[in-house]
Amino acid sequence: MAGRLLAISDLHVGYPENRAHADSLAPADPGDWLIVAGDVGEVFADISFVLASLASRFARVIWTPGNHELWTLPSDPVGLRGLPRYEALVGVCRRFGVLTPEDEFAVWEGGDGPVTIAPLLTLYDYSFLPAGASGAGRPGTGDERAKATALELARAAGVMPADEGRLHPDPYPSVAAWCRDRVAATEKRLAAIDGPAVLVSHWPLVRAPALALRRPEFTPWCGTTLTAGWHTRHRVLAAVYGHLHIPRTTYHDGTRFEEVSVGYPREWRHRADAPPQPRVILG
Repeated sequence: MAGRLLAISDLHVGYPENRAHADSLAPADPGDWLIVAGDVGEVFADISFVLASLASRFARVIWTPGNHELWTLPSDPVGLRGLPRYEALVGVCRRFGVLTPEDEFAVWEGGDGPVTIAPLLTLYDYSFLPAGASGAGRPGTGDERAKATALELARAAGVMPADEGRLHPDPYPSVAAWCRDRVAATEKRLAAIDGPAVLVSHWPLVRAPALALRRPEFTPWCGTTLTAGWHTRHRVLAAVYGHLHIPRTTYHDGTRFEEVSVGYPREWRHRADAPPQPRVILG
């Protein structure tokens, strides 16, 4: 197969500069695939248009949602919440040929042999508590105590993650319960993969990358400890993620982790004059 496997996330197209960047993305080779690891935007119509547009330019687009796609804002004419909102976005993706976590995993036929590309929706369960907090680092339970601790620490620091009040878990009783259901279903699918894989999740699969956040109080909204062993139990060539807005390459237990976010204009302008291009994952 000619071309490359590319990845980008956190386009946040509600910002005009970021929208222009998303509109400019184009393959260097007709065979290029593009992974979009969440947070395209918040408004249903914007998300749908951008994904459809990318699908018209790249040989294959693979998307997994971030927290922003799952928000339900009063300004959005599409008022679906939680699982129904996600399912509606999956429906849009299928209309335009974009692969999602609900579809059969695609296989990248690279020069070194086939690689399964697995988009995952894992969410979070407040188990990524800041170091020193009660329960920090323990296996995720998703109980209300973990959430209460996370909210208490956030309030004490004068911050409040925007997910609270915008990301609704309907019909689940909590985001943590939705997370546990997704993790259990995903583990079964990963066990069936035969050979090397690239795992794609909006949230990092391990807690370590979140330790680089300037405000550690945000870490409970950054993933779940339930996914901590996935990169070692499977033959993972790379784990692609976003969410943190800290684009970089790191290694955990010998596995390459790629944070591929664009981030907000005020963030990428600190690093360069233009938003980052998609990262080469394979090829």
